[in-house]
Formats: sequence, structure tokens, C-alpha cells
Amino acid sequence: QVQLVESGGGLVQPGGSLRLSCAASGSIFRINVMGWYRQAPGKQRELVATITRGGSTSYADSIKDRFTISRDNAKNTVSLRMNGLNPEDTAVYLCNAQITTTLLDFNSYWGQGTQVTVSS
Repeated sequence: QVQLVESGGGLVQPGGSLRLSCAASGSIFRINVMGWYRQAPGKQRELVATITRGGSTSYADSIKDRFTISRDNAKNTVSLRMNGLNPEDTAVYLCNAQITTTLLDFNSYWGQGTQVTVSS
């Protein structure tokens, strides 16, 4: 079994910052791409940022230059530093990881999500 657990969401004022973290645990052999997605009420889930095992990153245009994704391969964690938050960033943020298990199964795993609310 593999689990992803996010933390770090909350309420923040416009212009503020938050740091989200996600830890993967369980029968993990190797984690490939890790990423963050978000889903706002009434909207489709959208990609925020991804990072490869080697550290190559990609970002959605809407958050480029404000958010920074990073990972620690030794700890099986991925983080998202979010600066300059605005109300349009309000959403449930979900961690995703493409994982090869110790049984050599390859699947995409999701965390349960963490709420980020940007409001004055």
C-alpha cells in the first residue's frame, strides 16, 4: 500500500504565503514525477506544478514566478511554496506521485487534499 499525506493548507490574506508539504509512505520502490494539482469549487482539477526525480520542474502559467515546487528524494516528500497568493488561488490542493511499488507495479497516487483559502 502507498499513501500520500498533505499538510500546510489554511487561510491566508491576499499577498500572503503558504507552504504545502506531501509525504509518501508505504511499499515504495521508486517515485518518478511528483506534482501538485488544485480544484476550485465548480471547476475542473488543474495542474499546478510538477517535478521529476532529477529536479526538472514545470509550472502552470497562472502561478509561474509565484510558486516553487521542490522535493526530497531521500524522504519521499514534495513541497510547494506559494507566494503572492490571491483569491483566485483558493482551492483544494492535491499531491500526486507516480510510484513504482516494491511489487514493481506502477500507478499514479493521490493525496486526500488540503484546503487553501485566500481571503481578507
